[in-house]
Amino acid sequence: MDHSFLQQAIEMAIDNVRRGGGPFGALVVKDGVVIAAGANQVTRTNDPTAHAEIVAIREACRVLGDFQLSGCDVYSSCEPCPMCLGALYWARPAHIFFAATKDEAAAAGFDDSFIYREIQVPLSGRSIPTLHVADETANRPFEEWVGKSDKTTY
Repeated sequence: MDHSFLQQAIEMAIDNVRRGGGPFGALVVKDGVVIAAGANQVTRTNDPTAHAEIVAIREACRVLGDFQLSGCDVYSSCEPCPMCLGALYWARPAHIFFAATKDEAAAAGFDDSFIYREIQVPLSGRSIPTLHVADETANRPFEEWVGKSDKTTY
């Protein structure tokens, strides 16, 4: 863990706030070198998925030419939200380091606790109606995937 990278992520978040963005910044570091950085761009781009970690992951994967962050460390100004945490697990970095906690983010108005609760609620009780629609062809994409001999597993 290199504290200077964590400090860079925090400074990036501060700068982003000053430029009208959200208070989040993230870096992807490989072999002691920053290969990607991301600041929250949700309101700037009208993209609810443009969180700092997601922006940094996308750029790092482009730089690496890979869909995984093997051997990389992620430094974030704040504990990743559920979406970012899921993306980070799919990206498989070596480590995730963060500064502010999810509780500190919640105190500033960025409270993700409802998402953690919603995940546990049965589909019929979720705040956004979520319906399973049975379809006889629903498994065809998976059958195609299983039968494909030249696939790249992930």
